[in-house]
Amino acid sequence: MTVVILYLITFAIFLGIDFLGLGTVVKPVFDRTIGHLMLETFRILPAFFFYAFFVAVLLWFVSVPAMAEGHSLWWVLGNAALIGAVAYGTYEFTNLALLKDWTWEMVIIDLIWGTSLTAVSAVGGVWVTRMVMGMIG
Repeated sequence: MTVVILYLITFAIFLGIDFLGLGTVVKPVFDRTIGHLMLETFRILPAFFFYAFFVAVLLWFVSVPAMAEGHSLWWVLGNAALIGAVAYGTYEFTNLALLKDWTWEMVIIDLIWGTSLTAVSAVGGVWVTRMVMGMIG
């Protein structure tokens, strides 16, 4: 039960924050540089698969161990930020290495965004789940 609550809360936080941030932080930079490659509307199925899988990985490596072993929220923040940096860094630096229109500005903004998003989502998920489980049990 705890893992389901943890997943749903973390997923909702991640999705909610990313929805806001993509439109206000990341998309404007990408539009300026690679706008000609962008779709008018995004494809929801690939986005859903990424979010669902990424949050599951985040829980596996960070949130579930934090819940089971009582790690601090600082521990969650640091480890989640590391996973975010690896995931978003892999995407950004691969694109920078291979795509001619990719820029350092895109790398820096998306890397900071993804690292922060992942860390905040994991901390929020663990914190809220601990509160909910404290009220239930």
